[in-house]
Amino acid sequence: MKDLTFRQQQILTFIQERSNEQGFWPSIREIQHEFSFKSTNAVVGHLRALERKGFLERQPHQARAFRLRLPEDSEPGSDDHLDVVDIPVMGNIAAGYPDRVESGGQIDTLQVDTFTARQRRNRRTFAIRVRGESMINAGIEDGDTVVVEAREPKDGEIVAALIDGETTLKRFIRPQGNPPYLKAENPDYPELYPVDELLVQGVATSIVRRL
Repeated sequence: MKDLTFRQQQILTFIQERSNEQGFWPSIREIQHEFSFKSTNAVVGHLRALERKGFLERQPHQARAFRLRLPEDSEPGSDDHLDVVDIPVMGNIAAGYPDRVESGGQIDTLQVDTFTARQRRNRRTFAIRVRGESMINAGIEDGDTVVVEAREPKDGEIVAALIDGETTLKRFIRPQGNPPYLKAENPDYPELYPVDELLVQGVATSIVRRL
């Protein structure tokens, strides 16, 4: 690997520290703000230089997926070898009373470290931004982004669910011998029992919080 300039080393360190601490990469605009660049083009230029020098490695056959490679002897899964994937952000979800998701399509992209954020490649995942405080006792706060894996839920898991046509984030409860229902993690919010339909869209696997 070729030697880095002082600024490239700073950017590489910033990306690594943010990834280790929060499980996701800083956005291009966050890097721009951190280093007071006048435009995002400067950030893109540094990232391309890091790729040319072998510190950032694109993954074949996976769109916009890459690894951050530091020492030449680093191993996958170590803190110095970060496997990063893009996850689509599909609007907002109510963590309060059920509501409709505000966007019917992708509104953003979240880059996450698969090891820290407990994501597995080739799994169908998406992210939803949280509105409300009904899950606050589970550590999910208003403004957080929740990563969701599209699969069948187990009893007690936190899910993104469609209940009677409205979407919400709650804990999935399946009592033995009785129909499942949704439970809030805040005593100010009631349990939700479906009148006609309860459809689980996916299981929450991790939380992304911007400090």
